[in-house]
Amino acid sequence: MGTLFGTDGIRGKANSYPITCDIAMKTGRAVGKFARKNGFDTVIIGKDTRISGDMLEAAVAAGVASSGATALLAGVIPTPGVAFLCSEKGTTGAGVVLSASHNPYEDNGIKIFKHGGIKLTDDEEAEIENEILNTEADKGHSSEVGKIISIADANKQYAAFLLNTLPDTMLETLRKKKIKMIVDCSNGAAFHVSSLVFNPDLFDVGFIYNQPDGKNINKNCGSQHTQVLQERVKKEQADIGLAFDGDADRLIAVDETGLEISGDRILAICSKFALNQNHLPNNIVVSTIMSNVGLTECLDLLGITHIKAGVGDRKVLEEMKSSNAIIGGEDSGHMIFLRYHSTGDGILSALRLLEVMVETGESLSKLASIMTVYPQVLKNVEVDASRPDFTAIAPIAETIDRVEKKLGDKGRVLIRYSGTQPLLRVMVEGPDKDQTMVFCDLICRSIKENL
Repeated sequence: MGTLFGTDGIRGKANSYPITCDIAMKTGRAVGKFARKNGFDTVIIGKDTRISGDMLEAAVAAGVASSGATALLAGVIPTPGVAFLCSEKGTTGAGVVLSASHNPYEDNGIKIFKHGGIKLTDDEEAEIENEILNTEADKGHSSEVGKIISIADANKQYAAFLLNTLPDTMLETLRKKKIKMIVDCSNGAAFHVSSLVFNPDLFDVGFIYNQPDGKNINKNCGSQHTQVLQERVKKEQADIGLAFDGDADRLIAVDETGLEISGDRILAICSKFALNQNHLPNNIVVSTIMSNVGLTECLDLLGITHIKAGVGDRKVLEEMKSSNAIIGGEDSGHMIFLRYHSTGDGILSALRLLEVMVETGESLSKLASIMTVYPQVLKNVEVDASRPDFTAIAPIAETIDRVEKKLGDKGRVLIRYSGTQPLLRVMVEGPDKDQTMVFCDLICRSIKENL
């Protein structure tokens, strides 16, 4: 991992290093050169609804054009929409997404896909980062200059792709059944395309948090803040609630009783259905080390091998490819269905979940009951950028060891630095919620006092 790139692209406060116009322009130029080197002449650029998106889009597009490649502006579109366009457009060598996902509007980020809608490898990131940071590159420009062109129907193309993953018989059933749903767009990139996919011809649908103003993205809404969605589902007696994050690559669901259904349970539901439909090659599902113990127990009972990857959808995808799995994801709501798409996609995940509900005729609460969720407490502790080895600090190590001994084989402790924010994430899982909360607070307090 280099100076600029973290676990999911380049992240930071908008208009502060590294999320500046200068770095954005150099990134655009580096990505344009990368695309041309690999035989392509266009780069697609998409963004979420943050107020800084226009500024960064202009800078990235200028950089792409200065490399001699053409910049195609997709406008506001989910991250997986850009990945789709990268795989669909034959001459497109890369895609750039301007988004900080579930972070507040003050943040922004630069994510990069290569041709085929696939995230870059570590070596490819290093190649592009070296180009960005290479001061000599500023002196040498291409003799050719590319164009900057807007794609008028990017969201329509993406919506058509998503709906085409459902067979005609399923679409006809949906028209007759009219599942009642509430969709939380997080005032983010899903606000337009979600109305094209979850349209009144197929669903009895209501939308909330679908009026972005540049500063309200993820603000007390979306996949990380489902309280309002839960109340609306209960009040309106809906069959399901769907919550996306700012760039719509995550999905968290709400069942008809108002209970939140996180990524692990959605994985369990979709994996069981795929197994029963003989659509789960090798009977393998991939998640991360953050997954709930209950998911492993559920998959074991189903006879499905559960492989745990490192944190991050890129790590999940790498493990999926190496093990020939087609379903994988994270409890946070990133889910990858390789039968349909090359990357995590919140709206696609929602369609897969709705497909299971329709085909089985069961409520979401009934489907989710196949997995017992062990109480899990996750807290963040703010840290500085130096990221010291906390396990080498005796008081912290002793506290962690004491908690692990008390939990024994009925729980676990997992602590890691965030790849995108100055945070140390502390997760404690155990059989009793109150005890788990106490243990997590104990470790967090030790970190604050000693780190």
